[in-house]
Amino acid sequence: MRRTLAAAVGALMVVGPAVAEDAIIHAGYVLAKPGEGYLARQTILVEDGKIVSITSGFSKPKDYEVINLRNAYVLPGLIDSHVHITSQNGPGDRIKGFENSDVDTAFDGAAYALKTLEAGFTTVQDVGASNDAIFGLRDAIARGAVPGPRIRASGASVAVTGGHGDINGYSAQVMAAFTGSSICNGADDCRRAVRQQIKEGADVIKITATGGVLSNTSAGLEQQFSDEELKAIVEAAHAMGRQVTAHAHGKGGVDAALRAGVDSIEHGTYLDDETIALFKENGATLVPTVLAGATVTGWTNEPWLPPASRIKAAQVGPLMLDMLRRAHEGGVNVAFGTDTGVSKHGENAKEFALMVEAGFTPEEAIRAATVVASQHLEMDKSVGTLEPGKYADIIAVDGDPLKDIRELESVDFVMKDGNVYKSGK
Repeated sequence: MRRTLAAAVGALMVVGPAVAEDAIIHAGYVLAKPGEGYLARQTILVEDGKIVSITSGFSKPKDYEVINLRNAYVLPGLIDSHVHITSQNGPGDRIKGFENSDVDTAFDGAAYALKTLEAGFTTVQDVGASNDAIFGLRDAIARGAVPGPRIRASGASVAVTGGHGDINGYSAQVMAAFTGSSICNGADDCRRAVRQQIKEGADVIKITATGGVLSNTSAGLEQQFSDEELKAIVEAAHAMGRQVTAHAHGKGGVDAALRAGVDSIEHGTYLDDETIALFKENGATLVPTVLAGATVTGWTNEPWLPPASRIKAAQVGPLMLDMLRRAHEGGVNVAFGTDTGVSKHGENAKEFALMVEAGFTPEEAIRAATVVASQHLEMDKSVGTLEPGKYADIIAVDGDPLKDIRELESVDFVMKDGNVYKSGK
């Protein structure tokens, strides 16, 4: 980190969060509502973990310690709409699923959660993890027991037998022992699976509408649920107040999920003009995860990745950047999401440069990770912009991210709920 911001807030460095629930921030440039440009020379008053006011000029309305960010660029905390925060792909990852307990997995998740928070991501949506591990971690963070981003979580994916999201590539006895209750077949059984996930704590329902890259099966990348199953899932989830997001690569599966009324699509690799029209007709959101595509493209010769997955990685990975370019040109609503857990935790912000390469302006990309993502996660009344009454989720960088989006790959200051978690490197 350059000395300016380090010197300004160095006194706040501690192990763990420095409690700063009542604070005054002097901010040089504030992107309070991404999409509307900077406000210059602002004073942000924080009390009880929330923003009380943002006013022009540097003032000290109360006798609180001043956090000096006068030379910094200040933004709302970033939001990643697609993570797997309890795991990270790599050599040995597949066997860990059998060796580790849910407690082990939750502790791994706590370590990854801290990396994510320190990278400037104060809110995430986890869309695929053990129910006990992710719901326990979510709740521990919410009550302040461990540091991390606030989490909206799906728990286990709802999937068809043998599909992406089911266990594949092991002996029949092993697969029988590890098949979860979220695996379903037929419309009625899929309604049951949705209701079971909600009963166990799901904030959102994640389904695997098509095949996927990292499942150890040569079942392709197209539609796996029937149209009737998709409709039943959406009806059951919406009836119980839950959104549905669909992992989907193949065009047929993406289109079928959109016609069934899902709220969002994860990946969307093979979308075309017809698909783009369905997105807009249904008001659905795309979570593009281009960083995952770039990551798996580099794994096509990795011996630890099963052969079926290496083949699919070579097919899917190189297509995702152009997919996002077409979606952006077509006016699809895009929320920032990375599929981190495929890529390394703490490197979520690398997605921004890929978005800019796909045609987004830097401010459009930031808006996708703040305003749009908060709406997508149904949290826009509390996060996504810097406004009075919202949580004091505030990050800062030394350089201007609207000139160089890669500034966000090295966030210098992180506050969540009024607590300072990072103020130097």
